Amino acid sequence: MVAAVTASVTAASYAAPEAYATTVVAAVFLGAAHLLILRKDALTIRAHGLSLGGLLEPERIDTARLAKAAVRAVLVALVAFAVIAVPFWFGYREYNQPSRPFSWRAAAPDLEEVLGQVFVIALPEEAFYRGYVQTRMDALFPRRFSIATLPIGASIVLTSALFAVCHLLTIPNPARLAVFFPSLLFGALRAREGGIGAAVLFHASCNLLTAALARGYSGSVP
Repeated sequence: MVAAVTASVTAASYAAPEAYATTVVAAVFLGAAHLLILRKDALTIRAHGLSLGGLLEPERIDTARLAKAAVRAVLVALVAFAVIAVPFWFGYREYNQPSRPFSWRAAAPDLEEVLGQVFVIALPEEAFYRGYVQTRMDALFPRRFSIATLPIGASIVLTSALFAVCHLLTIPNPARLAVFFPSLLFGALRAREGGIGAAVLFHASCNLLTAALARGYSGSVP
């Protein structure tokens, strides 16, 4: 199933017009998540971490439960982002050695970019990789240990490797394999929280940070 979805995503990324490639890839990931998980019962959806506070379950939405899940996901993602943001910024600057001063005006994302990162990139990818793939890997490799309260194990490592390979296939640049490392954190958050909500928000935040640094040091305004 992973090979089939990866092949479909890769084909879609090349076949679709450049302006729509990201949206088409997102549709493939979400379609796979729907066929494999979301069209099933609430217990199956919860077991795969795709409940999102009941929002994606085929039952009446409990607004209190949804709000609680949303607040927790935001707080956990913010804490994770606060931990990695400054070290990543310094690492980015040391690695790229920018020749221009940082421009906050150029770095700031607009609302369209934020929503796109959350709903078109992070959510579809997390739904498939952390929802379906990692859950299936957990059944094969259940053993985990913890690092600073974050669980890690073979299932998270293998899922992250598959995640990285897919990124390389869609854009054949070896640097794309670096997504393996943040993917470990996405997987750890999914395992710790029992759902993908915090992982989705943290994933989107990491992408936004990378894009903001690139713009900030180039001086180009989106």
